[in-house]
Amino acid sequence: MAHLLVVESWVGSMSRLLPRAIREGGHEFTFLTRDLHHYLRSAPEGTAHPLLGARNVVTADTNDIDTLLPEAERLHAVFGFDGVISSCDYYLPTVARIAGHLGLPGPGPEAVANACRKDATRRVLADSGVPGPRFALHEEWADIARAAREIGYPLVVKPVDLCAGMYVRRVDNETELTDAVRLLADFPLNARGQRRVPTVLLEELLSGPEVSVETVSYAGAVHVVGVTDKSIGGAPAFIETGHMFPAALSGADADAAEQTALGALKALGLTDGVVAHTEIKLTPAGPRVVEVNPRPAGNRITELIRHVTGIDLAAAAVEVALGREPDLRHRETGLRSAAVGFLVPERSGTLEALDGDRLVDVAGVLEVQLVEPGRQVKAAGSNNEYLGHVMVGDPAGPGARGQVEALLGELSSGLVIR
Repeated sequence: MAHLLVVESWVGSMSRLLPRAIREGGHEFTFLTRDLHHYLRSAPEGTAHPLLGARNVVTADTNDIDTLLPEAERLHAVFGFDGVISSCDYYLPTVARIAGHLGLPGPGPEAVANACRKDATRRVLADSGVPGPRFALHEEWADIARAAREIGYPLVVKPVDLCAGMYVRRVDNETELTDAVRLLADFPLNARGQRRVPTVLLEELLSGPEVSVETVSYAGAVHVVGVTDKSIGGAPAFIETGHMFPAALSGADADAAEQTALGALKALGLTDGVVAHTEIKLTPAGPRVVEVNPRPAGNRITELIRHVTGIDLAAAAVEVALGREPDLRHRETGLRSAAVGFLVPERSGTLEALDGDRLVDVAGVLEVQLVEPGRQVKAAGSNNEYLGHVMVGDPAGPGARGQVEALLGELSSGLVIR
């Protein structure tokens, strides 16, 4: 039995999947957090809170790396950790620093830090010749406005250190750019109380379908698990409205996406001890890297992959965090594709009606999870405002996306927000 140090987590699906993977692997974990109430305010999926499975729950300031490293060293002396892990983007660099400090397995801290900062990622990939959009990085308004004119409208405005599509916006002119930059300036701390970097990332607006390449790196080799497709809505925001695995691509497009992702991971140095989710835009001029995430894919993609291939990427993340070879064998599951669709609110108000009970018995439905009527909701501006999701599997071929979109349409017709 191995003992993992889990540093923070999300409160959604991965907060359930990661503890489950640790438990099913025959391991145990100590949970380290600066604010236990963060996890108690919003109950995760399932009947039992995943933190009930922790051997220990320890409170420490996970936002202060200078005090956290000696605390982790003290805990390691008592408990003898075999690995360190997190499912929260904001703490992945912290985990890499702790693992390096304690001499435990994991990717290099600099590689993880560069992948978790969009400005650093852009610089590293550009220096290595990995294709991406034209971009600029600035803090002062005059520089931002000038760079926007040089890149050309429309373009994309991004924070360099947020997740889930927060404050990522398409802007078509300088007035919209002004509004987008002002919104960013008014959000100085992220959801975990960490001070944000004021740098603004401007990117060329890329056309074409977007996919993600799911990989597992171990012992210096990067293994491609597959390619997932993505649908986007909520303009001018970029909200993920659904995914299907495997993506319905030609062999040439899938290979081009995979090779571009592998080039990005190599350039960043993420070739050992990491599960990664690399987003690629398939433009008319060829694949372009959108971003690289050094952790398993969110938004239920890990579950889509498990339903189709039998590969558990949460379990793979646990094993590589322990320095062990992950099990990436494909198994027959009876499904050829699986898709998830998210119900995205287009207006703010009180959710008065949303009934998905009948969907549970529909052939092919794997999951239905919807919020209860009576909740206050707001018009979605990121991936954090979903009203729920539906997941479907298709045993015959790549029909899961069409099935899930039809079911979402039925749900939307009965959705009432006042």
